[in-house]
Amino acid sequence: MRRIEVIAEQADGAKPAFLAIDWGTSSFRAWLMSAAGGVLAESRSGEGMLHCASSGFAPVLRDHRAKLGAPDDLPVLICGMAGAKQGWVEASYLEIPTRLDALHEGAVRVDTPGDVRILPGLAQARAEQPDVMRGEETQLLGVTEADFTGLVCIPGTHSKWIRIEAGRVAEFTTYMTGELFAVISQHSILAHAVEASASPAGESAAFREGLATARAVPSGLTAALFRVRAAQLLGFAQRSDGAAMLSGLLIGTELADVAQRFAVARTVRLIGTGGLGELYQQALTSAGLDVTVLDAEQASRQGLARAALHLWGAQF
Repeated sequence: MRRIEVIAEQADGAKPAFLAIDWGTSSFRAWLMSAAGGVLAESRSGEGMLHCASSGFAPVLRDHRAKLGAPDDLPVLICGMAGAKQGWVEASYLEIPTRLDALHEGAVRVDTPGDVRILPGLAQARAEQPDVMRGEETQLLGVTEADFTGLVCIPGTHSKWIRIEAGRVAEFTTYMTGELFAVISQHSILAHAVEASASPAGESAAFREGLATARAVPSGLTAALFRVRAAQLLGFAQRSDGAAMLSGLLIGTELADVAQRFAVARTVRLIGTGGLGELYQQALTSAGLDVTVLDAEQASRQGLARAALHLWGAQF
């Protein structure tokens, strides 16, 4: 389903300068932007990379461009899975350490009418700790200053923890926490212990118990997972608490590893909204961390705007 929202033109009479697009695996979000980074209109749909694998990327872009009233010669900057190996055009990973404000230097031109470019992802090419990200790097650019030093958490299907030093990505780690929750709650014995429609609440006692259990003995995760089901069978817990307990155990295990890997960090910038963002905020706060919460969509949009300014600023 596609939604078009035309936003009132800015008071200064701003005109469209470029089209910013966050092209995910299963989602498409486009913003018609002014040179100052203001949003003039937006369009979104479920036409992500998986959809485009069969239908093509160019028709989707052409359709949204037309619906937004974007001129054919308006520059387009894209981040996300459109630049993956199985995407529109592969935008090769930049190896860290790398500065976030240099992302635009790795942008790849698409062989299509107009100036259409895709930002690269980042790779941690280390045999002992290989890792990659695609899309999150643009969010990081959007929420950090040029000289920023600190730790950033981006919750999601694959949660990212990133250490940045003076504006340069120095290290990052990916946790499959969100994907594990989906797999375990739907395709394991715990499918009988988790209500499919449940939305775990960060303030629930079951979530806090799961966090505490995992942080105390993170190596005991698999045993703790089975106890979620056993406790319900023996009458010690309710099925309605299953999702919260499972979330607490998985997020708590993630945070236990983070505490060892990034031991000196006491403040975190959290890029996340909605229920998952609230769970992480509660978990981080309960762990004694000072948390600053930032909107994920705004981070992507701002990152695209900053990269576009580097690319086309003289033309705006």
